[in-house]
Amino acid sequence: MSANVAIPIAGFRDVYDVPAVEKALQDLPAGANEALRALYDKMLRVGGQRFTVKPSAMPAMDELFDALPNFGAVLEDIRKQLALCMDSEDAIELPPMLLLGEPGIGKTHFARRIAHLLGTGYGFVPMSSLTAGWILSGASSQWKNAKPGKVFETFLNGDYAHPVMVVDEIDKASAEGQYDPLGALYGLLEVDTAMRFVDEFAEVPIDASGAVWFATANDAARIPDPILNRMHVYEIEAPDAEGAARIAVAIYREIRSAHDWGKGFPEVPGAVVVEKLAALSPREMRRALLAAFGNAKLAGRGELRPEDVQDGRANRKRIGF
Repeated sequence: MSANVAIPIAGFRDVYDVPAVEKALQDLPAGANEALRALYDKMLRVGGQRFTVKPSAMPAMDELFDALPNFGAVLEDIRKQLALCMDSEDAIELPPMLLLGEPGIGKTHFARRIAHLLGTGYGFVPMSSLTAGWILSGASSQWKNAKPGKVFETFLNGDYAHPVMVVDEIDKASAEGQYDPLGALYGLLEVDTAMRFVDEFAEVPIDASGAVWFATANDAARIPDPILNRMHVYEIEAPDAEGAARIAVAIYREIRSAHDWGKGFPEVPGAVVVEKLAALSPREMRRALLAAFGNAKLAGRGELRPEDVQDGRANRKRIGF
């Protein structure tokens, strides 16, 4: 089974109770928040049922092991959990996972690849850009410009009962006054409480227990113990030289296949190009490769040369006054 083939649909799950939404809409006072009224209308329009999926065979994961060699331990545990689902009636179920490691080694990219493997939807919560504590759990409709949080939106707008939710840079979340921006996670990471998660804007409980949770971080010391205790923690090391070379080739192929112009370049870059890319972090590889393709095209070539690959760290200039 290819990693690009969707895992079969097994059935349906109600992620919210439609009669409860109908009642909430009827109970809204005349001057209620119009965005909340529109939200209830949408909930009724799309209905509360979402697909559940379970693997009938093991998805092909060899490509992921090859392209992400420093995530081997996480991938192996995911494969074990999928094997358990195969031999039962259970839908996809993975424990919450925390990926710890230096910036730029591919933690967020890894979570996206797992979302693609499972094919059940994707919600991204960037805690480093947090400007309001309610990004996860929504803000009360009494507040101006309030809206639902990312968790509720992902379930409402998606087709599946177990989307992959990524809390990116969880260690950079900062409390605003007495509000804990991670407070909603205490309940969301526990199945029993996640089954009746209440977004502060929508105020109608949803069953978020099927979510597949990933968090990324650089420093575990800045994460509250109650969150750490609810997650399986993996320390992701930088890849070795061989692993870095495999990652470079994988990113090259990914970029090449994602663009029509990629057809004009060979399937694999030259060995010297790979060696130069391997000296960079995975995040820097991606940036350098995008620029390298452009450099080659401007030079009228259909393949990359070492001089096309420029290390942005060495050429970074200060912009401003």
